[in-house]
Amino acid sequence: MRRRLGLRSVGEMRKLFDSIRNTGFRRGPERILGGIAGSLAEMTGLNVWLVRLLVLASFLLPVLGLGAYLIAWALTPWQDGSIPVEQVFGGRLER
Repeated sequence: MRRRLGLRSVGEMRKLFDSIRNTGFRRGPERILGGIAGSLAEMTGLNVWLVRLLVLASFLLPVLGLGAYLIAWALTPWQDGSIPVEQVFGGRLER
């Protein structure tokens, strides 16, 4: 049973990471730190510096701002499609 659960978990993780990649949301090419603000600016069509200011302002919210940024950073793919959390689990999962 443990083996079956492990295979199922790998399959579910692969689906999750593939669905994140399929959204088309990538770290922006104009990045300073994590690229999240650049991605949001590109996606929304807003000025990248305005989005950076809004992201910094969100850090003033207790836990929510920084926590949401860290989650977005961990799950947002790089331009090549690699996802930081997926890399922690050993890179792209075998198909």
